[in-house]
Amino acid sequence: MIQRYSRPEMVALWSNEARLRRWRDVELAALEGMVAEGLAPKSAYETCAAKAGDFTPEDVAKVDEIEKTTKHDVIAFLTFMEGRIGPDARWLHWGMTSSDVLDTSLALILRDASTLILAGLDRVMKAVEKRAREHKNTPMMGRSHGIHAEPISFGHKLAIWYDELGRARRRLEQAREVISVGMISGAVGTFAHLPPSVETFAMQRLGLAADPVTTQIIQRDRHAEFFGALALLGSSIEKFAVEIRHLQRTEVREVEENFTPGQKGSSAMPHKRNPILSENLSGLARMLRSYSIAALENVPLWHERDISHSSVERMIGPDATVVADFMLHRFAGLMENLKVYPENMQKNLDLLGGVVNSQRLLLELAKRGMDRQAAYVVVQRNAMRFFEENVDFKTSLLSDAELLKVMSPDDIAACFTTGYHLRHVDQIFERVFKKS
Repeated sequence: MIQRYSRPEMVALWSNEARLRRWRDVELAALEGMVAEGLAPKSAYETCAAKAGDFTPEDVAKVDEIEKTTKHDVIAFLTFMEGRIGPDARWLHWGMTSSDVLDTSLALILRDASTLILAGLDRVMKAVEKRAREHKNTPMMGRSHGIHAEPISFGHKLAIWYDELGRARRRLEQAREVISVGMISGAVGTFAHLPPSVETFAMQRLGLAADPVTTQIIQRDRHAEFFGALALLGSSIEKFAVEIRHLQRTEVREVEENFTPGQKGSSAMPHKRNPILSENLSGLARMLRSYSIAALENVPLWHERDISHSSVERMIGPDATVVADFMLHRFAGLMENLKVYPENMQKNLDLLGGVVNSQRLLLELAKRGMDRQAAYVVVQRNAMRFFEENVDFKTSLLSDAELLKVMSPDDIAACFTTGYHLRHVDQIFERVFKKS
């Protein structure tokens, strides 16, 4: 992923140096397991552990140079380690296959990436909850089909976002568990050269679960679930971003992204204050979804393995986790600094002359004994007068002789209170924010 959309904390997990460190850790954990089972001398493990060392950019370059000849990255790594450690390095990778190292180290990276992503999601949820509570009773227009429907509160809208984010978090926790499995099962997963006990020991050392059964690789439905969870998370973030983009439109202007000192909205028009953060999030969400498709394509592989998944994962692994991490922190900052304009929300509530109370009138008439369809006709014809004749809805109702036979002017006026629509907001919040 390009630096513009990256946070260094996540990028560091995917560095070449970090990759070699994880390969080292897997090899040493397996060798220690061999020692525990009496399959390798303890002195070999001690020498390898003492001399394995860390990895610098110069070491990465040396491994890459070896790979030019071997055309195999793990063999290049093992060749480098033999040169660094000496004869005892022959016990590294004993009875193992490359995928034991690659898939287990990938699990380590995705596990750690998940931890960072969950931390970012927690920041988002905290920001959304804070703004939801702040605007629990801030009335605004609810819209369906983009058209004014009935009043809600801005806090209610944000409570919906929070609830959706909670589902995203649970999916990610599940995906982290599913992906946090490793293997030391050998060439086609039969443990022909090393017993399962070595794998069990090594996975405990690495903080992973041992995959119950494998081919030469860990099955890619696990990875598809992980990338699918990221795709769903991205789609939710985009959903929120699209809403902000609409609410920031000049004709609406109920909320607005923070516009910082010195910021410029347009090279041509100095007045512009654009929802660039939200638009950026929409674009990045498209990328997250595309990565999930690639992960799904990786599930069907030939027999016990092929490497058609490998090139895909070298790209989507870092890119998807970096993008998801970046999106979360960008959206958290957006929410933390979001400007909210209750006066514009009220202005828009009043925009249609009260016709948004039509359902309340309809139900009141039905409750008083009028046939529902007849009541619908009465209410609709008065509502349409606003659109067609620019007659205020309440004024029109108060001049409707048929309606006045059923409801008094005071009864009609009582149907125009915004509080009626928000009277259950406390109960809604109790449902959503149970933890507090």
